[in-house]
Amino acid sequence: MRMGNSVLAAGRWALAVVAIAGSVVLMRADKKTEFTPRDKAFYADATTINFVRPGLTITIKSAKIAADGTISVDYTLTDPKGLPLDLAGVQTPGAVSVSFVAAYIPKGQTQYWSFATRPQTSPITKVTANQAGTDSGGTTQTVAVGEYIYTFKTKAAAQGGGAFDPTATHRVGVYGSRNLTEFDLGTNYDDSTFDFVPAGGTPAPRDVVRTAACNKCHDQLAAHGGSRRSVELCIMCHQPQTVDPDTGNSVGMKVFIHKLHMGSQLPSVKAGTPYQIIGHNQDVSDWSTVNYPSDPRRCESCHDPATKAAQQNNYLTNPNREACGSCHDTTNFATGANHLNLPQVDDNQCAGCHIPQGELEFDASIKGAHTLPTQSANAPGINLEILKVDNGVAGKAPTVTFTVKDNSGAGISMATLTGGSNRLALVMAGPTSDYGYTSFGADVKTPGYVSENPVPTAKCSGDGTCTYTFTHSLPAAAKGTFAIGIEGRRGITLLPGTTIQQTSEYGAINKVSYFSVDGTPVQPRRQVVDVAKCDTCHTYLSLHGENRNQIEMCVLCHNPSENDISVRPVATVAADKALPPQSVNFALMIHKIHTGEQLTAAGQNYTIVGFGGSHNDFSDVRYPTMSDAGTTGDTAKCDMCHVNNSETVFPIDKNAVADTQGLMAPASTLATTSACTACHITKAAMSHAVSQTDPKFGESCDICHAAGTDFDVVKEHAGK
Repeated sequence: MRMGNSVLAAGRWALAVVAIAGSVVLMRADKKTEFTPRDKAFYADATTINFVRPGLTITIKSAKIAADGTISVDYTLTDPKGLPLDLAGVQTPGAVSVSFVAAYIPKGQTQYWSFATRPQTSPITKVTANQAGTDSGGTTQTVAVGEYIYTFKTKAAAQGGGAFDPTATHRVGVYGSRNLTEFDLGTNYDDSTFDFVPAGGTPAPRDVVRTAACNKCHDQLAAHGGSRRSVELCIMCHQPQTVDPDTGNSVGMKVFIHKLHMGSQLPSVKAGTPYQIIGHNQDVSDWSTVNYPSDPRRCESCHDPATKAAQQNNYLTNPNREACGSCHDTTNFATGANHLNLPQVDDNQCAGCHIPQGELEFDASIKGAHTLPTQSANAPGINLEILKVDNGVAGKAPTVTFTVKDNSGAGISMATLTGGSNRLALVMAGPTSDYGYTSFGADVKTPGYVSENPVPTAKCSGDGTCTYTFTHSLPAAAKGTFAIGIEGRRGITLLPGTTIQQTSEYGAINKVSYFSVDGTPVQPRRQVVDVAKCDTCHTYLSLHGENRNQIEMCVLCHNPSENDISVRPVATVAADKALPPQSVNFALMIHKIHTGEQLTAAGQNYTIVGFGGSHNDFSDVRYPTMSDAGTTGDTAKCDMCHVNNSETVFPIDKNAVADTQGLMAPASTLATTSACTACHITKAAMSHAVSQTDPKFGESCDICHAAGTDFDVVKEHAGK
């Protein structure tokens, strides 16, 4: 039985009034079961939650197209619990704004064609292009509070304006926003799509890449102000029908997405032509500085088998000039330039040469052509383990027993790891309460750790088991738990003797072992981030020449006392020599790298001088995570990287090590300030941090920003 509109509304407002008045508690749901700490609603009081019921869920119940082409869609608006929402925001809090899109896939084609279009004339080129868009001017019928039927003004018509095809697959999309800013609950967004065949039957929609694959990095995919949140909706407008008249660039998803993610690696961009799309109000979106966090040859990053998209293997089974040419964008298929001088007039023969997988890596097959040399399947492999640490006591030089083996389990000799790209190293640091400033002797130029090469002096047996005694002793005053990490790589020649012979290198998975230097219980280093989270975007994070790939290895060297002063004198860019040393403390460095282009916008720069004096400017990094407004660079979503609630400010550890190397930080600055002011980069933020730090007693950040306080860090980042 359906409750009448007036009864439902009156009952709901009555409950709200009673709850607000406080005379009786009628609805006291546990708010923490409905929302995550990243939602503003998580922190609202129960009365507000029960009254507003924040959130927005759009569901399409049905859609149809009449014989004359009239399109209509029956949809519902509810909160996440299913309670109906009033479109106008009168009978329930927060008006909802909705938009509508309708499209179909013409017979013999694979992409959508939008029924609603608009002309766009470029003031630059004077060219006019029709672009797919939303319907406007339609009518809305209220079925009940929360259920509505929208009838499009635009009529369904086939390509070229003929009668629509009722046997084709059609899709209707609805997207919208619910404004709850007056309750300090932000704006809620959602979208929904519905596939159908007007004449009846099973639809066959385009399903190549799914939103879940995008959300691995973008979390949550949100474009054009935040309300477009799914690939299923995006591809209704982003198809070959839509062209940017200012640049002539296609905004079709097959082309646009490949080129956008290739960014700075596009052959055309490397040749000097920027990749730009000029959008609404002539806003220029320049994607030429995008550095894809994974390798673009990893097609599976987006064509992710885990999402189980129906056509997820399209890139393997249906190669075509449009998709392939979007990355290889200096290829001219008409003339054959950059295509082995072979003209290709259509897509009919693409799959003949470009089969899914051939016999060799780096061949013309799709997987072969996208092989990463550093991850060649032909590499013998290098696998490391630390078995034990002996003599690991204060004032003594520890002896490490470790193994070095290939993928078959056979031992790798020290002689094999000598010369060329081959390398093996052991790194020692401690204590694990906080690395940094530990002295391993006057000859150790790098503060906080010591790195030694056991090749060729380690004593090894035939099975790859080796022992090595450090030349540096643990400090005589050492206490607590110390760590030893191992790293290594091997060089390789791939396809030797062929015309595509190439050299490469590949690394071992780092291993770290912990040991007590004073008999106290072993306490491993706290886990702040998880490399598995890094790899959701980076796929396989491997740095410093394939040597380092585990966070617990990285932090041995990237500690609060480490900076780039030792390599600045040989900087390859003259301006780098004049800059002050830059901290490479992990907490500061990683936050600054991901803040990226926002540093530039604030008039700052973060350039690290690396090995050999290399110039590493991270000021143009474009962090992919999106805000609810649809803009990228949303570093407020701390749990994209952090684990164990480590983004929360805890009471300051008495053993925390001062980061004296921060870009703006004074010598008294400690760990929390270093991390937080890497993202909060204004002078006002730095001034605030410094004013709350005492040279003798340290930071007081936890007084205001610890969990449960008024300005809890997680709470302050919620809803950003």
